[in-house]
Amino acid sequence: MTSASRTRSKSSQASLFDDASATPLDATAQPQTSKAADSPPTLEAQFAALPPAWRTHLNPFIESDAYAPLCRFVDGERAAGKTVYPADVFRALRLTSPDEVKVVIIGQDPYHGEDRGTPQAHGLAFSVAPNVRTPPSLRNIFKEIAASLGHEPPRHGCLDTWAKQGVLLLNTVLTVERDSAASHAKRGWEKCTDTLIHELAMRHDGLVFMLWGAHAQAKRALLGGKSHYVLEAPHPSPLSAHRGFLGCGHFVSANEYLVKHGREPIDWRLPDEAQMLA
Repeated sequence: MTSASRTRSKSSQASLFDDASATPLDATAQPQTSKAADSPPTLEAQFAALPPAWRTHLNPFIESDAYAPLCRFVDGERAAGKTVYPADVFRALRLTSPDEVKVVIIGQDPYHGEDRGTPQAHGLAFSVAPNVRTPPSLRNIFKEIAASLGHEPPRHGCLDTWAKQGVLLLNTVLTVERDSAASHAKRGWEKCTDTLIHELAMRHDGLVFMLWGAHAQAKRALLGGKSHYVLEAPHPSPLSAHRGFLGCGHFVSANEYLVKHGREPIDWRLPDEAQMLA
């Protein structure tokens, strides 16, 4: 039984992007049109549309001096005619509510490219949209899962079913300009996601944090010494995966910890066909 066959505990959070007739989407979904990609809601509107529980976690940032400049920057880049990915900035937060989070996997910034006309990024760290070929780092993640759990690598890289089970796939920078890696770094996103990570760690107990690479591991200080299970390894990039990511056993260890603390383990398998669930 794949994770697609699990009973969904809750429907997707409502958002400015909802289209009831199109959820879930399968791997035959058409790429975004340039018109849709060019006119997403403003960043301020997307903050306003966040589920209330996540807004509570992010209130310290929203009320800070860093909030307005970040919104002006991202919206200004789009107004200047630049393509910014992803259109749905907070999709990871709509797929996984704070009280349902079991595992947090921290990435850096969204994929900045396209694959045969479809943007790679779709709002979840490491995940790619249906019809997009699996990137190298994600292939290494699947390789580690296959080696430690015996699951065959999936045919796609859409991780929505992980998110619906309580895996928060969070980049520390949530937008990027097309074909320009790290172009939105140091513009305010780090303060936003640092706030989110800290508030999540302080308000909840017994979470698993997977910190891969120095960038993610620097976020350990945000956990405030709370009783969480922190797993560290090199980044799954082909440049570093052989230094200890492959063979790290994190996916097995996470599930053992969850079971020990009375929580359902994550089914790390993916359905045969990609499904976008929000």
